[in-house]
This record gives sequence, structure tokens and C-alpha cells, in this order.
Amino acid sequence: MLLKKDYTNLFEEVHTHVKESAEKLGASGAALFIIHNDKIVTESYFGKQSLAKHSRDVKADTQFHIASVRKAYIGFAAAYAIYHGYFSINDPIQRFVEDSHLPAYKGVTIRHLLTHTHGLKIADGKLVSEYKPGESWAYRGPSIELLTTIIKKTTGYSVADIVKEQVIEPLGFQSTEWIKMSQPHSKIANTIRDADNIFWTETDVVDGSGMNMYVSAKELALWGYLHLKEGKWGEKQLIPREIIQMATSIQTPNPRLPIQKNGFLWFVKETNHSFNQIGDKVPKGSYQLLGYTNVALLVIPDVNVVAVRMFNRYGSSEGYDYLNDIRSFGDTVYKCSIKTSTKH
Repeated sequence: MLLKKDYTNLFEEVHTHVKESAEKLGASGAALFIIHNDKIVTESYFGKQSLAKHSRDVKADTQFHIASVRKAYIGFAAAYAIYHGYFSINDPIQRFVEDSHLPAYKGVTIRHLLTHTHGLKIADGKLVSEYKPGESWAYRGPSIELLTTIIKKTTGYSVADIVKEQVIEPLGFQSTEWIKMSQPHSKIANTIRDADNIFWTETDVVDGSGMNMYVSAKELALWGYLHLKEGKWGEKQLIPREIIQMATSIQTPNPRLPIQKNGFLWFVKETNHSFNQIGDKVPKGSYQLLGYTNVALLVIPDVNVVAVRMFNRYGSSEGYDYLNDIRSFGDTVYKCSIKTSTKH
């Protein structure tokens, strides 16, 4: 299905926001892609794929490192596995891990892994429990490795296998892939990092468990659009509605706690809090993921909009307030969506 293009200057404020953010970050290239009311309303590409002298211009087929935004694909695979009965959301993970005797696993369920409420972290090379499962929230790494391993162990398929079979191949996506970092191709944007930034590691693992997923702005927006339409693509229900609803609704075990709320790894807007990555103006029920490369995918069902911004920069430059920036990005998208709706 090809969405019609209906470019409008009503989202010009978002365009300016992204361009200014790219400059603050010191990114060499950026992209913006917005779908509103089932039409492509904004599609912009800025700069170069790297700082090299004769670098390729950022184009529609340029693929950016999406960092933690890849968790939208892992959450989808988990929802697929639960929908098809391979495990349940409240299953204890001790049922699936080889080192189930470790005390840190006690009381941790699949739900805790999916909502960042598991309490697991690595300290001095050991897996420990930071807090009792479900009683707090922390953005820690062990949950992703556990989830991808459990998905493959129970279904027999990797996250990448599931996403390719269910979405990439049926929709004919050409710019959504896990890249062997020893074999990059010409459409890959080179991600800029500070000399002392060793946070990200290169990998050749392409099963969906590694931090090496590269996607074009358009295909990331279409991935968001598939979620906005609850699995429907044109007139066809490509993905069971329940899978998408499961992944994008609040699944946090104790919703009364004043913590960030999550669906299946998605950040889901409930109420306004200073720690929210989603802006105060953005309505309840909206969901988003933000990556360490400052890439973001935002879905606002209330105004039928999907917005994607892409940058090729790891972390934050001096003076860049990432939390304020991503919150104002969402607020600006919402404000323009409302403005657009009143014009039609």
C-alpha cells in the first residue's frame, strides 16, 4: 500500500525543530517523516551521511542507526509470541533461563522485562537485583538480552525472523535491517560519536538481539503507521489487532506508582510527569520510543499522526538537553496536528 503525498507547510515548526536539534547535536545529517490522516504530509532530508569530505547526501533510502527504537520490534515479537501461546505475560522468567538458580531472577516475570520494572542490573560483572520486581522503574540492559533469548527459545524463531516474516516481507520493506557492522553498505549513515564515547559496541549479529538495526525514516514511519492502524494495512488485517493493542497499551504491573509507564517496551503516555519523555501537551494513550542516536518514533492516535525524526549522532553534545528536546518535539508535532485538523 502506498500512502498518498499531501505535503503541507503546517508542520513547518516541526521541520525547524528537527533542523535546530541536528545543529545542536552536531549531527552531519538528519531526516523527518510525518504521516497525518493517512497521508504523507512532511518528508525532509538534511545534510550528509557522514563528516567525510565527499559523503553521500542524506536521501529517502538513507538508513539511520535507530538504537533503542529497535525495542519496538522486540516488543512486537514478544506480543506475537504471547498471542500465539508460546508463553504468557505473567510467566516467571526462571522457567526459561538456564541459570534459573540466580537469586536476582526471583519474582521477575515477562511483564517486568517488557516494562522496565524487573530490577535487574549488572554490577561488578554479576547479575543483581536493584529493587523488588514491580516496585520501581529503571532503564537497564539485561531485560533485552533475556527477552530476545526467551523469544527464540520458545518460538524457535529470532526477533528478526518474526519481524521479517510478519511485516518486512509482506510489505516489501527494503530499508529495514540488522547490519553486519563489518560489512556496511553505502546507504548507511555513519553515526558520529565523541572520542571517549564507548557506550556502543559493533556487532555482526543479525538475529534482532544486537544493537545494529538500521532503518530509513520512511520505513520507520510506516512501522509506526502499522501500529497506529492496529495491524491493518489498507483493507487487510495484516497483523492481529490484539498483538498491536497488547504492545502499545500500558502493561506496567502497578499503574498507581508514579513511574514511567510502558507497553511492550514502548513508552506510553498516561499523565504528565517531569520524567516523561513524551511532552505535556501530547494526549494520553500516545506512545513513543527514543534511541541513543536521538532517533524518535512517536505515534499519537488521538490526532491520527506518526512522526519520525532521525539523526546520526550518539549521545548528547555539550549543552544539549535531550529530555527537553524530545518533549518539545512531541508537543510541537501535536500542536501542528491540531492546527492542521482545524484547517481541513
